[in-house]
Amino acid sequence: MELDIIKVSARSRTASVAGAIAGVIRESDRAEVQAIGAAAVNQAVKAIAIAKGYLEEEGTHIACVPSFVEVEIEGAERTAIRFLVKPQ
Repeated sequence: MELDIIKVSARSRTASVAGAIAGVIRESDRAEVQAIGAAAVNQAVKAIAIAKGYLEEEGTHIACVPSFVEVEIEGAERTAIRFLVKPQ
C-alpha cells in the first residue's frame, strides 16, 4: 500500500503536522514525513517529537528512521530528508 507522504515546510505548524503523523500511524501503522531544507527538517523533527507524546498517551511507542531521497520540484532535482515513523 502506497502511503501519502506528509510534506513539511519551514512554515508548517508543528502541532498540526504532529496530529497528521499520529493519525496516519493509528490508521496505517506507519507514516512518511518529508522535508527539504534545514528549517523544514527542524519543523519535521519537532512534529515527530510531539506526535511521540500524543501516541505514548495511548500506549504506542514510535521510532523514526531518516533517509535521503531525491525529488523533482519544478523540473529540478532536490535532496529531501524522509523520516519513516513507525511503532516499535
